[in-house]
Amino acid sequence: MKINQVIPILRIFDEAKAFEFYLDWLGFTVDWTHRFEEGTPLYMQISQAGMTLHLSEHHGDSTPGIKVFLACEGLAEFHAELIAKKYKYNRPGLETAFWNALTMEVNDPFGNKLLFSEALPTA
Repeated sequence: MKINQVIPILRIFDEAKAFEFYLDWLGFTVDWTHRFEEGTPLYMQISQAGMTLHLSEHHGDSTPGIKVFLACEGLAEFHAELIAKKYKYNRPGLETAFWNALTMEVNDPFGNKLLFSEALPTA
């Protein structure tokens, strides 16, 4: 067996807040959306820079409060872009983790966490 991609499903409760956080602030784009009919919960796929997430308003698809670990490159530059946007609900810092990586953790409006981690060069 070969796994081609892992796509976390994050529970959301408010479409407008999800769009403000994931699209306007973090810079994701919507790949597709789905509803069974008007007035039913939203399920959608968003992506950015090789990262894909599913966001779901459906009860049972996921539990709020999960943490997703995202191995990345260019974290300091991404951090600077986010800080420049002056998003009033989140101003993350950069930290050096014990596993020799630069990290940044952001919390979405629904209690989910995204932990961005960039490996630092070894001495």
